[in-house]
Amino acid sequence: MDYAMITLKLVTAFFGLWLMTKLLGKKEISQLTPFDFVSSLMLSELVGNTIYDRQVHFLMLLYSLALWLVLSISLEKAVQLLPWLSVPLGGRPDIVIRGGVIDVRAMKRNRLDMHQVGMLLREQGVFSVKEVAYAVFEPNGSLSVMKQSRVEPPTREELHMTGKPDGLPRILVEQGYIQRDELRELGRDEAWLLGLLREQGIEGFRDVYFAEWTEGEGLHVQLK
Repeated sequence: MDYAMITLKLVTAFFGLWLMTKLLGKKEISQLTPFDFVSSLMLSELVGNTIYDRQVHFLMLLYSLALWLVLSISLEKAVQLLPWLSVPLGGRPDIVIRGGVIDVRAMKRNRLDMHQVGMLLREQGVFSVKEVAYAVFEPNGSLSVMKQSRVEPPTREELHMTGKPDGLPRILVEQGYIQRDELRELGRDEAWLLGLLREQGIEGFRDVYFAEWTEGEGLHVQLK
């Protein structure tokens, strides 16, 4: 009975957490603010303690998940209605570098040192503070960097070059399976795709590991 109850609680918690993540949005994973971080820790403790505790009934687990979901959604709605709450809950961006000069006060406010800032800059492909026009320390701990114009590569417009047509690459075949939704958004069909493959000497989809279509560049294919 204990194993059956643990299994039931684990399965319920798994799908419950998945549903909560979907309802609360992707920022729970990719844009973790200080409040989101604390929320995730509390939720993991809540689920972990209820799964293996014999005194906690299955309905208590359901109630805990439902209550946490209601509180989280209510808080998000409150922030939308009262925007001033977003700063104390999520924090605000802070400029730590201006025109290649480090703002010492901003560094102290955010408890940063130069080793940390250097690492964050290198993650953005910047290896010298002198190259930075502005660096903004975001509430989720990342660093947004605007390089100085003198170190930025020239654009096609500045070089008076003809621009390529803008188009989002589309994966049309993955591991031999046609991505029909992508084809539908392009306004194409399987016969069109098969014709492109045959132009490259490929007779069927099963031999294709990956096929990507880009407007203006055509179809790029990698075989299995």
